[in-house]
Amino acid sequence: MGLALHSWSAIAVLVMIFINLFILISSEDLAKYKRANSLYWVPLEITVLGSLLFTGVVMMAAKHLEFSVENIAMIILGIVLIVLEAKRLKALKYLSTKKENAFNVYKPFGRTILQAEFILVLLMSLWMWFV
Repeated sequence: MGLALHSWSAIAVLVMIFINLFILISSEDLAKYKRANSLYWVPLEITVLGSLLFTGVVMMAAKHLEFSVENIAMIILGIVLIVLEAKRLKALKYLSTKKENAFNVYKPFGRTILQAEFILVLLMSLWMWFV
């Protein structure tokens, strides 16, 4: 049951990253995007990522802290996801709503980070499900 919950958490992280990417691409107004992001999407995404990390820690404890290649790769991926999200959110936080092209400058940066996160989680999930 724990492994199934961990797999569903990984799927939920993929869905949240995809939703964030879709919202970023379709948004036109920086102020509305920042508000919706800070009120709804960031807390939800961090909660889902936290559930993935928590179920991973529980699974490691169930395996008696066995440090296999897969577990080490998942630990590194968790750290990378946290760092990438922090970079994306820090750049968004300090983005001025008064500058005219600020959102157009941020969009490629945010899109690149979200795409990298999506690809990393997808590759790790495929590796765990099919190998």
